Amino acid sequence: MEKAQNNYAFIDSQNLNLAIKDCGWELDFARFYIYLKDKHKVTKAFLFIGYVAGNEALYTFLQKAGYIVIFKPTLEYVKKGARHTKGNVDAELVLHAMVEYPNYDKAIIVSGDGDFHCLIEYLKKQGKLLHILIPNSRKYSALLRKFHKYFIYIDKLEKKLGKKKRGSNLRTKP
Repeated sequence: MEKAQNNYAFIDSQNLNLAIKDCGWELDFARFYIYLKDKHKVTKAFLFIGYVAGNEALYTFLQKAGYIVIFKPTLEYVKKGARHTKGNVDAELVLHAMVEYPNYDKAIIVSGDGDFHCLIEYLKKQGKLLHILIPNSRKYSALLRKFHKYFIYIDKLEKKLGKKKRGSNLRTKP
């Protein structure tokens, strides 16, 4: 009997969310978790996200969907009169991927950010890289190009992973 795969996903939520929105649609995070579990045999999906007070309902939803949510403190700043929130999760993602290293067979990195180049290179050399899920096939770091055989483009999966539209205003009278 073949041993069940034990793969972990490490998700840069900011990169994923903004890149998919840039493609003109919204990711259904619950469906994305099921996709990771069913298609890629992911047993744990670590989702790295900046903590913003007031977003507790989102965090609860993500946890109920199955994600292990890892929070990063955020910084608020004003640039050109607009308020921005920054919560860079790169170091946390790399650290967790290495802390969890003995516990998984293969890793999936979900990001198009070149800051993960060294992690991806290491996982590849160790035979522990399964895939790199690139959110936007038109915008990702050139540093990742040499790993193209590991790429899966999330923006090509809109029908499978996009939020379903709720109803329509095209109803005609009976």
